[in-house]
Amino acid sequence: MSAQRARESLRLTFSKHAVIESHIIKGKDAEGQNFRSWFDWHEPLSRCSSHRLLAMRRGEAEGVLRVKIGVEDEAAIQRISRMFVKGNDEASQLVAEAVEDGYKRLLEPSIEAEFAASSKQRADEEAIQIFTRNLEQLLMASPLGQKRVMGIDPGFRTGCKVVCLDAQGNLLHHDVIYPHPPKNERVQAMLTVQRLVEKYRIEAISIGNGTAGRETESFIEHLDLPENIEVYSVSEDGASIYSASEIAREEFPDEDVTVRGAVSIGRRLMDPLAELVKIDPSSIGVGQYQKDVNQPALKRSLDQTVVSCVNRVGVNVNTASPWLLTYVSGLGPSLARNIVGYRSQNGPFRSRRDILKVPRMGAKAFEQCAGFLRIPEGDHPLDNSAVHPERYALVEQMAKDCGCSVETLMKDAARRAEIDINRYTNEQVGLPTLRDIMDELEKPGRDPREPLKQFAFDPTVHELSDLHPGQILPGIVTNITNFGAFVDIGVHTKGLVHVSQMADHFVKDPTTVVTLHQHVMVRVLEVDLQRERISLSMKSN
Repeated sequence: MSAQRARESLRLTFSKHAVIESHIIKGKDAEGQNFRSWFDWHEPLSRCSSHRLLAMRRGEAEGVLRVKIGVEDEAAIQRISRMFVKGNDEASQLVAEAVEDGYKRLLEPSIEAEFAASSKQRADEEAIQIFTRNLEQLLMASPLGQKRVMGIDPGFRTGCKVVCLDAQGNLLHHDVIYPHPPKNERVQAMLTVQRLVEKYRIEAISIGNGTAGRETESFIEHLDLPENIEVYSVSEDGASIYSASEIAREEFPDEDVTVRGAVSIGRRLMDPLAELVKIDPSSIGVGQYQKDVNQPALKRSLDQTVVSCVNRVGVNVNTASPWLLTYVSGLGPSLARNIVGYRSQNGPFRSRRDILKVPRMGAKAFEQCAGFLRIPEGDHPLDNSAVHPERYALVEQMAKDCGCSVETLMKDAARRAEIDINRYTNEQVGLPTLRDIMDELEKPGRDPREPLKQFAFDPTVHELSDLHPGQILPGIVTNITNFGAFVDIGVHTKGLVHVSQMADHFVKDPTTVVTLHQHVMVRVLEVDLQRERISLSMKSN
């Protein structure tokens, strides 16, 4: 009992007074430069943010830092000694020595390990929450829609990989151009692009934002192309992971990784959600220290986020890939492939009820998935809406009571305004469900994602050396952490807007100020050429 009291006493002391310390391991200065901020660091554990704790733990895992969590030993030993040491004789002196030995050898290391584990768990949970929130915003990024797209994976020495896709994202043609050094075949590259744009009736061009991205964008913008062609810079994060994946090999067994990567860049412009579900979310590059957190917990959270986003947007069952269908509630890899296989053999689905004909599609799975599957131009006007088939009869009754068809009811706001939804409540259908149905009738099959907007970097800025303090530049938010946001200003190195520089007022949570892919104006505060770091501000002055 006394031992338990001692443990509880020290645990209380740690919870109030524990300090986390980080020091460089002797001889590791050179290889540990990425952790320079933590070479001699200490702060109260209760105030240590998740990103600082995870950074120290990563340095520890890489063998360059020594991290310790502890309290003032002398005070802790005295506090525990008062529980066991009675009197001031020879026996009590032996007990005091035993207490000190037990503290240093057993109790203190045990409690330190306990607090190391609990603080890491809290940091993991916070980091996973940030990663999940960023992933949601990335998946819900604005789509261009079904247009004929040219995708370009830029490069210098190896050239720019060019692919032409139809409005459904199918590969029509691929080529390589060399508009940049060392080959500098600009004229031939120009003629190739112009020929492909005309031949495949290209409507938009998607350019990867990695190496040679700005240079390729400038090259394309100076070509004599039709005015209606829109040019976009698209994030390459994860494209290389996809191109070497089993999914990519299955989609394009006869093409190499360069072609697959360019296709991914083109498709990501058309529909980010449909393309990103093919990539391991932890490889997409949003969040903080995703490789250092609890991986099973991260995977569970990310998978739930993908399912939520897919269901919120809805899926065209006649065009969706098996990988996208896999994330629809009620489906999985097996049913998703069965749907695609049935579609290939029998042609497009004409109604949601036809989905029940898919092998192994049971009533329960259909009940779960049907409301998220869309059939544009289906037999029933509600087949392209979020209204579940089990509620079709209810909507049909509403239309009958209004003296019109369901299709007319969906188009006529005046008729919908006449409906008293209270008349249609029953044991199975409540007012919240009825309100959702009315919202869906107003905008059936609406895409909750925002329309896509074009963006342009400052044309005078291409390299770090082009930057100087005080410049006001346009940028795109590429990542959000709990200490700030990273912004792409077009120099291949992302700048950091620290949380203290995000607004003229105090900001506790960066997500209350910015969202992923948001277009922002930033001011350059500092440029560290040696460490390739850029400090930015969004404050008004």
